[in-house]
Amino acid sequence: MAHRPYIVGNWKMNGSRAMLTEARAIDRGAQRCPDVQVALAPPFPFLALLREETSNIGIGGQDCHTAAKGAHTGDVSAAMLADIGADVVIVGHSERRRDHGETDAIVKAKAEAALAAGLGVIICVGETLDERDAGQAEAVVGGQVDASLPLVQGAAEAAALGKLSLAYEPVWAIGTGRVAAVEDVIAMHASIGARLVAAFGDAAAKVRILYGGSVNGENASALLASPGVGGALVGGASLTADAFLPIVAAAAR
Repeated sequence: MAHRPYIVGNWKMNGSRAMLTEARAIDRGAQRCPDVQVALAPPFPFLALLREETSNIGIGGQDCHTAAKGAHTGDVSAAMLADIGADVVIVGHSERRRDHGETDAIVKAKAEAALAAGLGVIICVGETLDERDAGQAEAVVGGQVDASLPLVQGAAEAAALGKLSLAYEPVWAIGTGRVAAVEDVIAMHASIGARLVAAFGDAAAKVRILYGGSVNGENASALLASPGVGGALVGGASLTADAFLPIVAAAAR
């Protein structure tokens, strides 16, 4: 594997100041697994609090604007995230694409803004159940990869430094309890990997491809041991240390 496995918890629109206790417990647990890179992406109001309360994990935003500043009420720029100590930002999550109409072009612009601000970036891609049932999964995801990757000057260098990750999250597996079959995950990650090679050449070997979609302590070992799987983007199971740390431990094995 090019880098340490990368386990990222996406709290989505969940959290409170009381959950700092969980973040601190996750931080302590991550210290026991130095061979795994761990990060949490809480809602924006809690980013600075988590940054202050943790020292062994990365802290990330769940989204950023394409612009560095301006008249964009309610939005947060990548530069702002970097300024408060964030390490990474998630862009293109299927819930952003669905709820906010984000296109591949917007996702690409956000990824480029994140890299320009010095942040790592996780680009999410994934197919719907109808697209998978129609045999279009690899074509749909491949198109998303091609159109969402940052291709500005320095993107390949960022990829080579491990600052760029892809997250394959089949839409039908997010929050449903359904998990893609391991053989399907392997095939999709290989397909994504080929697209990365076409875009970045040798630097593609440094891009971790994460799996996301109802990952938990029971299925993490099989998923993370699969060829081409460089980590996991975890939703509901990242909200408590008891649920999240077994996934980190599975990555350490």
